[in-house]
Amino acid sequence: MLIDPRGPRFAAALTSAVLAAVLITGSGILLAVQAAVFATGALAGLQRSPYGLLFRVLVRPRLAPPRELEDARPPRFAQAVGLAFALAGTLASLAGADGLFLAATGLALAAAFLNAVFGYCLGCEAYLLLRRGTDRVGVRA
Repeated sequence: MLIDPRGPRFAAALTSAVLAAVLITGSGILLAVQAAVFATGALAGLQRSPYGLLFRVLVRPRLAPPRELEDARPPRFAQAVGLAFALAGTLASLAGADGLFLAATGLALAAAFLNAVFGYCLGCEAYLLLRRGTDRVGVRA
């Protein structure tokens, strides 16, 4: 499936705002909500995630068509990576492990911020590296 590459950047901007709010408030509940957003994007697809729906309904109709579309698999993998960090942070919050909570949330925020501001998707790059590695050893992804 091909997607508008501006959608994941829009989602990354919203994710950055949510994760910054998590760090400011220390809210494990808000991090759990963000984990649910990541889960939806990773499992149901970017178009079905709450941020993807907002982009499709509110933002994309006001933009010119994209010059090119991109493969949805790398950003979807990035959502799964974000989910892993958000779940780790949520569990750390529940366990009272404040350091792990802050570290997991901060790392997720850094990745989302890089995508939102610079268009550099760490999870997408990890996906591509994994693909190259599995292609070299003959494993199909």
